[in-house]
Amino acid sequence: MTNYRTLLAAGAVIAACLTAPALATPASGLSTENLAKGVYGPININASGDRSTDKDDNWDVKLMTKDESDVYNVRNTFAPGGHSGWHTHPGPSLITVTSGQITVYDGDGLCQPTVYSASDGSLDLGSGHAHLIKNEGSVPAVTVVTQIVPHDAARRIDIPTVPNNCNF
Repeated sequence: MTNYRTLLAAGAVIAACLTAPALATPASGLSTENLAKGVYGPININASGDRSTDKDDNWDVKLMTKDESDVYNVRNTFAPGGHSGWHTHPGPSLITVTSGQITVYDGDGLCQPTVYSASDGSLDLGSGHAHLIKNEGSVPAVTVVTQIVPHDAARRIDIPTVPNNCNF
């Protein structure tokens, strides 16, 4: 009877370990430098590359905020093997790779990696979108990021667990 209880308890522990979501890891091998922060009142931008009647004009940009925003410019340096840990932001981030190469893992869908090299840009919409950025190369990777977040909001929000579809 004692052996049966021991085996049952051990089986329950193993099952819990196999089905519980993995805990997110904190950033590792990442240094962040805040280059600048600006506070903006409500933003209402509706710009076009050419305001003429030319119908071939395909470039427009629209950005609207209802309240004050903090706009950050940040430099991130990823050591080889370094990563951001799983996180999100309360607003969009425009990520420009200035040297090396980064791999972005999105917590949505199939958690497929996307690789970005120097001069490539990546857009993170934020607002709960979980992602992890990793340097899978052998040289440091550097990004410069412009982030737009609600005034006085945290710039980064750690994700408490690894998305279930991203157990790698």
